[in-house]
Amino acid sequence: MPIALDFFVHYAYGILFLWVLIEQLGVPVPSVPLLIAAGTLTATHRIHAVPAMLAILLACLVGDSVWYMAGVRYGGRVVKLVCRLSLEASACVKKTENSFGKHGATTLLFAKFIPGLSTVAPPIAGQTGMSYGRFLFFDLVGSLIWSSTYVFGGRFFGDLAERYSPFFHFLGRFGVFLFAAAIVFFVLRRIWRQREFLKNLRDAGITGPELNEMLLSSETNNTRAPFIVDLRHPLDYLPDPRVLPGAVRISPIELEKHCDLLPRDTDVILYCTCPNDETSGTLAQRLQKLGVHRVRPLRGGFEGWRDAGLPLVEYDETKPRETAPRLVEVAAA
Repeated sequence: MPIALDFFVHYAYGILFLWVLIEQLGVPVPSVPLLIAAGTLTATHRIHAVPAMLAILLACLVGDSVWYMAGVRYGGRVVKLVCRLSLEASACVKKTENSFGKHGATTLLFAKFIPGLSTVAPPIAGQTGMSYGRFLFFDLVGSLIWSSTYVFGGRFFGDLAERYSPFFHFLGRFGVFLFAAAIVFFVLRRIWRQREFLKNLRDAGITGPELNEMLLSSETNNTRAPFIVDLRHPLDYLPDPRVLPGAVRISPIELEKHCDLLPRDTDVILYCTCPNDETSGTLAQRLQKLGVHRVRPLRGGFEGWRDAGLPLVEYDETKPRETAPRLVEVAAA
């Protein structure tokens, strides 16, 4: 047995605990290949499934509890920090908040299967005021479903491989290299997806000063102002409920559902508070595919606009909207 594989077998439970804990704390090191490898090795009976599962569940409990407590104490700030660590453009705060709004605590049952959502879900649960007991129950059940899927999936693969001794011998000799290659593939894939997303955002986005100039120009020349959409979740309004001048609050789901009501004769500007503007950038790309071609994300989002000292106003729920009134009416219903 190669030295690296022998080392893993000897310290398997400690390695599983530390590796999964590091991933749950936000470091982008995928643990799925390790869980599958551990499950495969249980077929040799040199490591055992029950203590392996206990090590994984303990790591999930510790890591998720840390983020839950941080979410309770620090709210949106720690949520955004976790989102930045995830290296997942699709794993935005908005995605998780919407999932909690729709499914509640049951989100924790499937969160670990979705890249990024796994890490962001615990602090969001704490931010929303979910009790620790309720969080702990659903988080442990979700962790059990997630870990058993890959560990016992690996065990099934190991049982099949054991029936074919040449193939099992090949795994014994080169399994470590295959595992390392899988880790490198996962990490590089995440980095590539993030870089592609940020590149597209830079190409399509509009800066705060550019948008402010458009607003001033529309007032001076009496032309139609851009249609600005505030995509923030209600939790994100708590630190600062103000909006950009003329902005309308519409959820991403409602905006995409009723995209046919968006104006076509002016620019549609989207903004959020997500790290790297994931929500506004991703939604802008999807709306363009649906035929809304003049849609652009605001680079830097709400915080970038505010930090630049650009004007913000109190949101008036009763003020009639001259731009796309039907959309505003449907979204508010």
